[in-house]
Amino acid sequence: MVRRFVRRLSRVRDLLAGRMDDALTEALVGQLEATKQGAWLAMAMIGGEVGRTGAHEQMRAIEHLGDTERARLVEELKDALVTPIDREDLFRLSRSIDDVLDSLRDFVRESHLYRVPEQIRFAPLLDQVIVGIEALESAVRDLASRPSGVVQDALEAKKAGGAVRRMYQYEIARIFSGELTAEAMKERELVRRLEIVGMAIGDAADAIADGTMKR
Repeated sequence: MVRRFVRRLSRVRDLLAGRMDDALTEALVGQLEATKQGAWLAMAMIGGEVGRTGAHEQMRAIEHLGDTERARLVEELKDALVTPIDREDLFRLSRSIDDVLDSLRDFVRESHLYRVPEQIRFAPLLDQVIVGIEALESAVRDLASRPSGVVQDALEAKKAGGAVRRMYQYEIARIFSGELTAEAMKERELVRRLEIVGMAIGDAADAIADGTMKR
């Protein structure tokens, strides 16, 4: 209780001195860094640089890191006097980032379970996932340093999420054009996971853009 009171006093002092309260953006950046690690791990897995079992195990640690940063954001929101965008939009943004990481976790886990061969064909989708995550990270950093750039960053993230969804449609058309074997259905499940990632990136982009436009 005393520690929280002292922390609030410190924040009041910083705000009166004109310094931005950046604890919230730091927590969001931490979430995005963990999410980006998850995307790069998935890319390394499909490229054969990391084995499926190893990737599955490493993803657990990455997911824990993301959950820790999300919990930090929720805790910081309790004491925040001024937030860069509405609390509801910050929470929505954090939840959508969490959805991205959770779906990447599911992609890696199902790859480990299904053992689908030739997964390198998913590289273009994961490449756009990384582009989207990096654009979201730029948007979050711009909340404090360059608010005018947030909407453009969010638009770039939205485009990347949309690109993932379009590539998903082409992959589904390819899968359905052949014989619907058990292997084909496993492949469909994996590419569906990446479509969900693209949707969550779009949701996160909408959250930060909406919050910025309300300011």
